[in-house]
Amino acid sequence: MIVRTLDEILDTDRDVRGPTFASRRLLLKKDGMGFSLHDTVMPAGTETTLWYANHLEAVYCIEGTGEIEDLDNSETHQLAPGSLYALNGHEKHIVRIHTDMRFICVFNPPVTGGEVHGADGSYPVMDD
Repeated sequence: MIVRTLDEILDTDRDVRGPTFASRRLLLKKDGMGFSLHDTVMPAGTETTLWYANHLEAVYCIEGTGEIEDLDNSETHQLAPGSLYALNGHEKHIVRIHTDMRFICVFNPPVTGGEVHGADGSYPVMDD
């Protein structure tokens, strides 16, 4: 059984930060669950272009408001607490944050924790 708290992860190597996000990685590949689980926060007024070419991602909003634009078809969807989006087709997308937002994110394959976004917005598939 794995039992972990967010407080244990803050300010460790599982607390990965970029210019527009903080991804607190509760489960990683080495935990052996077959997916990774992240508690991610993004500040108001930011915009992030992403493309998970090598991963599937499901994102559940638990705080704040914003929008996601699917760059593959130019559709934009509003995000608020209770909203879910799933990138089941590896869609290139932009996340725009209107008020501070918090998400629970699941990645398959799981991330190892060492990934950083490439120039195209994607994570590479990494070994432990």
